[in-house]
Amino acid sequence: MQVSRIRALRGPNLWSHHTSIEAILTCSTDELDITQLPDFETRLRSRFPDLSTLQPSGHLAAITMAHVFEHVALGLQASAGCPVTFSRTTPTIESGVFQVVVEYTEEAVGRLAVELAEKLCTTALQDSSFDLEGALSQLRELDEDVRLGPSTNSIVQAAVARNIPYRRLTDGSMVMFGWGSKQRRIQAAEIDCTSAIAESIAQDKELTKKLLNAAGVPVPLGGSVTNVEDAWKVACDIGMPVVVKPKGSNQGKGVTVNITTRERLNTAYAVAAEFDDTILVERYLPGSDYRLLVVGNKLVAAARRDPPQVVGDGIKTVKQLVDQVNLDPKRGSGHATSLTKIQIDEIALASLTSQGLTTESIPPKGRRVHLRNNANLSTGGSATDVTDDVHPEVAARAVAAAQMIGLDICGVDLICDSVLKPIEEQHGGIVEVNAAPGLRMHISPSFGKGRQVGDAIISSMFEEGNNGRIPVIAVTGTNGKTTTVRLIAHILTTSGLRTGMTNTDGIYIQGRRIDTGDCSGPRSARNVLLHPDIDAAVFETARGGVLREGLAFDRCQVAVVTNIGSGDHLGLNYITTVEDLAVLKRVVVQNVANTGMAVLNAADPIVASMAKNCPGQVTFFAADRHEAIMATHRAQGNRVVYIEEGMLVAAEGKFKHRTPLANIPITHHGDIRFQVENVMAAVAAAWAVSISWQTIETALHTFVSDAGNAPGRFNLFQYRGATLIADYGHNPDAMQALVNAVESMPAKRRIAVISGAGDRRDQDIRGQTEILGSAFDEVILYQDQCQRGRADGEVIALLRLGLNHAKRTKRIYEINGELLAIDSALDKLAEGDLCLILVDQVDVALGHIAERVQRG
Repeated sequence: MQVSRIRALRGPNLWSHHTSIEAILTCSTDELDITQLPDFETRLRSRFPDLSTLQPSGHLAAITMAHVFEHVALGLQASAGCPVTFSRTTPTIESGVFQVVVEYTEEAVGRLAVELAEKLCTTALQDSSFDLEGALSQLRELDEDVRLGPSTNSIVQAAVARNIPYRRLTDGSMVMFGWGSKQRRIQAAEIDCTSAIAESIAQDKELTKKLLNAAGVPVPLGGSVTNVEDAWKVACDIGMPVVVKPKGSNQGKGVTVNITTRERLNTAYAVAAEFDDTILVERYLPGSDYRLLVVGNKLVAAARRDPPQVVGDGIKTVKQLVDQVNLDPKRGSGHATSLTKIQIDEIALASLTSQGLTTESIPPKGRRVHLRNNANLSTGGSATDVTDDVHPEVAARAVAAAQMIGLDICGVDLICDSVLKPIEEQHGGIVEVNAAPGLRMHISPSFGKGRQVGDAIISSMFEEGNNGRIPVIAVTGTNGKTTTVRLIAHILTTSGLRTGMTNTDGIYIQGRRIDTGDCSGPRSARNVLLHPDIDAAVFETARGGVLREGLAFDRCQVAVVTNIGSGDHLGLNYITTVEDLAVLKRVVVQNVANTGMAVLNAADPIVASMAKNCPGQVTFFAADRHEAIMATHRAQGNRVVYIEEGMLVAAEGKFKHRTPLANIPITHHGDIRFQVENVMAAVAAAWAVSISWQTIETALHTFVSDAGNAPGRFNLFQYRGATLIADYGHNPDAMQALVNAVESMPAKRRIAVISGAGDRRDQDIRGQTEILGSAFDEVILYQDQCQRGRADGEVIALLRLGLNHAKRTKRIYEINGELLAIDSALDKLAEGDLCLILVDQVDVALGHIAERVQRG
């Protein structure tokens, strides 16, 4: 068994909507049926008793090692507590080679599970030892380390429930909700509109007290000091008992309360000084410790916090009792669990001393032993929900405190006897105001009702009806993708939407290219969605990116499939047939929003069949409205786009809109058929996002397929009375479309300049020149800059082979280098000739042609 090419599919993909790890696994002959491996399953289950039932999938009669690997990788994650359920094993065309896909919730955990699954299977094969508990511990620890903490996760889950997309921006707790101009961001329980000044004020406890006092909010007396002598002096001035805490700490770090002696103050000062040079000494307020959570201008939750404590049983020591409490699975070492383990530190030891105890003391049965006096959950405390008990005056004081500091989400720490009556009546006070407060105590209190505080935070960021989404249009297919993407983006921009676009030429933000090269994958699309100045996005969605990572989005509003052809990288990554390719391209259709639209080419049966996979509605387009699918769809009152009497017609029910093809320059009065198809697809997509017809017509009239607007897409030049066409066509279907267009254009002589991409099948490379040979008098062959795995001269040999039986081509030339080949063609041209140049390095080649044209 050999595992290779492990990929993380970070979005909806060929296999499922789940994020997944995909691995290629090669099995030996014996491993193709584990029943041929004596006692293998017995040894496997002895090492992993919780492994699910092994059974073959699909048409396979035997259980292969690949299936075992799949079940183990999924089972290890599930046993470690990860909520994963999906997995799949599929044989490839290569004997003994399988694609194994296993769901993950955290990528790092998924990758580790695959690694451990390989080790477990190997040890079962070799009958060697495997540390299952160690493996599960590794997975649990990694999962706890990388997954979102409970506070941030509660906000994320509230967003998911509202259909608001999210993306983690860091390995920590910074998360973006929504896309483009509608996005919002949080860092744990702090939102993007909270100012850095407000956060700084909250961290400065002395300044916070001054501001709250100025607002009429009750606060304890006290002062700041920088040495222990001054601390004792302040304590004496305000009267014992006192609280000592670092000026800038949070989560209860370094805080000691109810100090009554000089000795305890000295110890407390030393602990606090570990966190800050400036120390606060405040009057200790007797009563219970409450945390009030304010979001916006509302109190949304409240909890009473109790200090960490154990109850004696007359048998165990204090340390043993603490260890017993810490066995509670709700208690962890960080913030990933609802409670934190109790620590025996200097503060705990001092608290024990004040009670006449040590860690080895055995408290009598029923005696409560406090391990510290402050009640923060982060230091081992517990919480009881009291939201429904809060007096309106108490809530008003908490909101006033948050607003005085300027915090949108605020944790207000209140000390008083009860929240049932106003603070002033019981001589209580607000002791702290916290930015980015922990939400654990409200989500999962130790006692009482959990509160949906994540919902309140999301509601404060996104008003009802706003799901943070901008229109996303994904365009896929074999040919026409880039032109269609550019035309849709032009229509959206004409409508006033700030539009982001990705294609094989680069990334564009509001018409400005910010990145170059082939940017038709998910990484580039994610970068566009991240941009705050984008109101709509149009993505060219190539097969390679979907295979490598999946889609960049969970749902799109519109999916466009232009066509499916045989020359689109068949033979790569186990996509070997047009049917395989269609299943892959279909991914964008499967992930249309329920309220969205798929725009499908009705003239292509494979594309038209994708309609049944669309969760939303479908618009069909085809030049011939009498296509059976078009006629049926139209009769049912659904949307169709077609050509009739020189008009582009968009129809739905009784509605019809007509646009003369003569007003759409890119189609050359409708003579260039593939451009007509691109226009129909673009119009249907713009219609799907409710762009006005006046805007659509204006955009169609102003879109020109030149080197600046659509580089490498049927760009026309005039050179010494001859017509030049530069295009990036690179497969047989594209070549046939170009030949059909060229044959509608009169010419005395036709010359073609072509190379071929080495990562195509032999028949696809030959097929291009077989098609050109019927339409061009002369063909100039040149070698691409990158042969993509082919030997030197191999591609040109295949191109020449395709011209062996050419009906029209009489002269064939071979030139070393793209620009030299272009120059050779231009030097041959005379008035009335036509030259088709199939460019490789698009920007360089177009720049060179433009320079030659300018020189004349």
